Amino acid sequence: MKNVVLVHGLYADASSWAKVIPLLQAKGLHVTAVQNPTTSLDADVDAVKRTLALQDGPTVLVAHSYGGMVISQAGDDPKVKGLVYIAARAPDADEDYPALTKKFAPAPAGAGLQWSADGYGLLSEQAFVNDFAGDLPKQEAQVYFAVQQPMGKPVTMAKTSVAAWHNKPSWYAVSTQDRTINPDLERFMAKRMNAHTVEINASHVSLISQPAAVADLIVQATHAQQ
Repeated sequence: MKNVVLVHGLYADASSWAKVIPLLQAKGLHVTAVQNPTTSLDADVDAVKRTLALQDGPTVLVAHSYGGMVISQAGDDPKVKGLVYIAARAPDADEDYPALTKKFAPAPAGAGLQWSADGYGLLSEQAFVNDFAGDLPKQEAQVYFAVQQPMGKPVTMAKTSVAAWHNKPSWYAVSTQDRTINPDLERFMAKRMNAHTVEINASHVSLISQPAAVADLIVQATHAQQ
């Protein structure tokens, strides 16, 4: 298994994988990080499918945060041999994800979501620095805040029609200090999908603050599928 496709989440772009990518490449893996438009689930799934079409063989699909919804939908592609979720959403098919989150204590970052007049959402700087990326040095967190990508309103209402984790081997990295997705919700989703699970002492952005731990889990997934 040499192909890895990385899918970023909301309030971010593919640069969020910048520390993980060289660690994977050093293991001889062919890595592609998708630039999701984050305007709608369908648009993001299409972006991932276009990337999968360019892969020359079996692929492990990896997602952070909201990207978990995207890979759950796109992961039924026959090239996809494994799914890796990094502090990621993993709803079941046709499941109401916002309703699922209400079964757990609310994560603080959501209170900082701000909407533009034309229906695009961004996290406030305070929420981004303190809650989304709370374990990064402030200066580094502000760099990622500067490249934050707006979220289209349709994303908030999206439901997957497929949950590929039912049929594909899955791995999950829980962020134990997450203030964007409740860590207990992450544990619930990981257990439900019977994922190989690790816990990382990190904020929501473990892929930035703990890239070696995240890369190790991805490498495990590629080895398991050889």
